[in-house]
Amino acid sequence: MTMSFEGKVAIVTGAGNGLGRSHALELAKRGAKVVVNDLGGARDGSGASSKASQEVVRLIEDMGGEAISHGANVANYSEVEDMVQQAMAKWGRIDILINNAGILRDKSFSKMTLDDFKLVMDVHVMGSVNCTKAVWEIMKQQNYGRIVMTTSSSGMYGNFGQSNYGAAKMAVLGLMNTLVLEGAKNNIRVNSLAPTAGTRMTEDLMPEEIVKAFAPEAVTAGMLTLCDDDAPNRFILCAGAGGYASASIFETDGCFLPQSSQSPEQVRAHWDELTAQDKQAELASGAKQGEKFVMKAMAFMKSQQQD
Repeated sequence: MTMSFEGKVAIVTGAGNGLGRSHALELAKRGAKVVVNDLGGARDGSGASSKASQEVVRLIEDMGGEAISHGANVANYSEVEDMVQQAMAKWGRIDILINNAGILRDKSFSKMTLDDFKLVMDVHVMGSVNCTKAVWEIMKQQNYGRIVMTTSSSGMYGNFGQSNYGAAKMAVLGLMNTLVLEGAKNNIRVNSLAPTAGTRMTEDLMPEEIVKAFAPEAVTAGMLTLCDDDAPNRFILCAGAGGYASASIFETDGCFLPQSSQSPEQVRAHWDELTAQDKQAELASGAKQGEKFVMKAMAFMKSQQQD
């Protein structure tokens, strides 16, 4: 069955180039009305221009679709609010938010300035927070919303020279995990995309033929599965060069130590049990970890009473 976005209104941030451009064009091709957001800055976040986003709007209109351009800096909440208000004034609803805007300020942690760290956090983390906050009540009132965060293998696994970017990309997963719980009753589903694509962000990091294999369109095919009516919830989809995978955070079942044995030496002595993966599981919320440990303590107390 062909995936359709007819009647849906989508905001795509950082949509002037690369992945965002690909996301916006494909959503429009499948029927969505699209807000093409792009500050139009350089890869490091400097400068601004509406040329790229207006070009994407023109391409969408040429294919018979509807789109508007907005140059909001996602790190500035008042500008984001203005973007959302313009979308509501034109179309009366917002169904989909793709938090894609990002910048790079790569350097080893030793050489990185705190300003470079903060700027990357502002754009990736607060940019995602600002855009999500601006549409959240609208989606709640509609009883419908689909939000996609953009995470990265750099955050989940680390990447030399990207402490700022990696920290930001793990932060949006933490944001997703709680929004999933808070949005569930209003049919708001929140997922994350971990892309590997040959874009302006990576073009000088890989050979040209490899960049072509990592076309943004391959990532967009995965992204669309995260924001349609049948989208999953709390899913991390990894995509690049035609490869697709899921990533999850698992916790081992662990061990229990009674109060008389709670020393670092005993924790180390039970390391094999603590790290055994045979009963590992994804936890539905942070409370589930505490619940698990309480159950272990209660089971121990019960065994003591029986003895």
